[in-house]
Amino acid sequence: MRSDSVTKGIQQAPHRSLFNALGYTKEELSRPLIGIVSSYNEIVPGHMNLDKIVEAVRAGVLMAGGTPVVFPAIAVCDGIAMGHQGMKYSLVTRELIADSTEAMTMAHQFDALVMVPNCDKNVPGLLMAAARLNIPTIFVSGGPMLAGRMKNGSRSCLSQMFEAVGAYNAGKMNLEELEEYEEGVCPTCGSCSGMYTANSMNCLTEAIGMGLKGNGTIPAVMSERIRLAKHAGMKIMELLEKDIKPCDIMTEDAFMNALALDMALGCSTNSMLHLPAIAYEAGVKLNLEIANEISAKTPNLCHLAPAGDTYMEDLDLAGGVYAVMNELNKKGLIKTDLITCTGKTIAENIEGCINLNHDVIRPIENPYSETGGIAVLTGNLAPDSCVVKRSAVAEEMLIHEGPARVFDCEEDSINAINAGKIKSGDVVVIRYEGPKGGPGMREMLNPTASIAGMGLGKEVALITDGRFSGATRGACIGHVSPEAAVGGPIALVEEGDIIKIDINANTIHVEVSDEEMKARKDKWKPRKPSVTKGYLVRYAAQVTSADKGAILQAPKE
Repeated sequence: MRSDSVTKGIQQAPHRSLFNALGYTKEELSRPLIGIVSSYNEIVPGHMNLDKIVEAVRAGVLMAGGTPVVFPAIAVCDGIAMGHQGMKYSLVTRELIADSTEAMTMAHQFDALVMVPNCDKNVPGLLMAAARLNIPTIFVSGGPMLAGRMKNGSRSCLSQMFEAVGAYNAGKMNLEELEEYEEGVCPTCGSCSGMYTANSMNCLTEAIGMGLKGNGTIPAVMSERIRLAKHAGMKIMELLEKDIKPCDIMTEDAFMNALALDMALGCSTNSMLHLPAIAYEAGVKLNLEIANEISAKTPNLCHLAPAGDTYMEDLDLAGGVYAVMNELNKKGLIKTDLITCTGKTIAENIEGCINLNHDVIRPIENPYSETGGIAVLTGNLAPDSCVVKRSAVAEEMLIHEGPARVFDCEEDSINAINAGKIKSGDVVVIRYEGPKGGPGMREMLNPTASIAGMGLGKEVALITDGRFSGATRGACIGHVSPEAAVGGPIALVEEGDIIKIDINANTIHVEVSDEEMKARKDKWKPRKPSVTKGYLVRYAAQVTSADKGAILQAPKE
C-alpha cells in the first residue's frame, strides 16, 4: 500500500510515533489510510452540513475495513462574494483547492480519497486533484438546497433574490416584498436550489462516473444523503481493492458523456471553464468547439431554475441524473460501456432508471429544443470563443442587434443600470473583467439580475470577458476570449458600435471594419489590473487563450 511508506518498517518508527500522538492504534495503522477531504465550513450554506456527511463517510470506511483520516479543503460562497472585490478571488480558489489537496495527499501518502465538496469551485478543484493524483477516489457532495416557499404558494431560489433587488431599485417591488424574498429564497442548507454551477458540477460528477447515483440531486436535508455518504465510504474500499483509479474513469468518452448531460440539463456556462480544466489534469484535450458538435445533436430536456420553474428536488424525484442519461441513451447519445466509481458500467448503472416526471425531464422525443442548453459563439468580437446558456435565453433574444453600451468594470455597469441609463435594444459590454484583466474573472450576476429585475431581460443583451453565473438568465454572453486585458477585440469596442448576436448560428460580431479595428488596436494601451500581487495574480499570469475558455490552471510538466 502507498501508506506503507509512513506506517511500516524500522525507518518509519518516527512516523508511527506521530500517529501514536494522534491516538491511532496498531490495528488502525495496519489498514489502508483513506483520506477524507472535508470542505466543511461555517460561511458557505452548501457546506454547513458537510460535517454530517463526513461522519457518515467515516462510518462507511470503518465498516469496510479502512482507517479514515479527515483533512480540510477551502471553499468560497460565490453568492456572498458576489458584486465586490471578493469575487476576484473565487475562481482562483479552484487551483488552491487542487494544489493543497495534492500537497496533503502526497505528503501523507493516503491509499485512497473520498472527496466531500459541494459548491462552485470546490467540486472542480477536487476533481482536478483527483485526476492529478490518480489514486482510487470517490465523490459525495453535500447536496442541493430545497427551493424557497413564498406567501403566495410559489417557489423561489437565489437568482430571484438578485432579480428582486433590481426590481426594488426600479420601483417595481416594495421593501416588504423584497424582505419576503430575503427571508424565503434560501430555506435550508445545501447548494442553491437551481441548476447553478454547484449543482451543475455535482450532476456532471455523477455523469463522468466519479459519484454514486444521487450525488448531484438528493437534497442536502434528506437522510438519504447520509446513507449515500456511508455507501461512498464503503465503496472506496472496493475501488482500492480493484485498483480503479480516476483516470480509468475520467476518459475522453466520459467527458463526452458529461458534455451531453450538460446540454440535456442546461447546466451553468461555468461548466465550460471547469470541464476543460479537469480534462487537462486527466490528460484529455477538451476544447469548446466540441461543445457545439455535441449540442447540435443533443436535445435540451430540462428547464430547471433559472431557465424554468422546476428545482433540484424535482429532478431528484423525477429520477435524477441517471434518468436523464437513460433518455439520452435512447438515441445513442452517450457511451454506456465505461467503468464508473460504482465498479460497474454506465449501462449497468442506468438500467431501470426511468423518467418519472415528464414535466421535469422531457422525453427525448419531446425536448424543449433539439439542440443543447449551452452554445459557444465565435466571430470578430470573440475570435476564440464565448459562451451563453441558450436554454435560459428567451426566444426573441436568440437573435439580437443593438448599440454597445461600454463599461470597463462591473461596478460602472450596475450604476448605469440602476440609474435607468440602459434602454431596450442595448447591448451592455463589460470588459477588463477576464482572468488577467480583473484579475480573477468575476461573475456578472448583479448586472444581469438588475436588468432582469427591471423587466428588460427580453430586450437587453450583455457581453463580458468575465463570467456569467449559472443563476443568470437572458442573452448573457460571457467568457469572451481573447479578453480585453490582452488586447482582444472586446477592448476595442466603442460606445454605439452595433453588435449582432445570432445564438442559433453560433455567431457574434461587431459591425466595425477590419481597417478600423486595426487602427483602434494601434492606439490601444494595456490597463493595469486592480490587484497586483499575491496568488491571484500569479495564476492569472498563466492564463492562455489556447484553451478556448480562458482556463486558470497550474503548470503541467
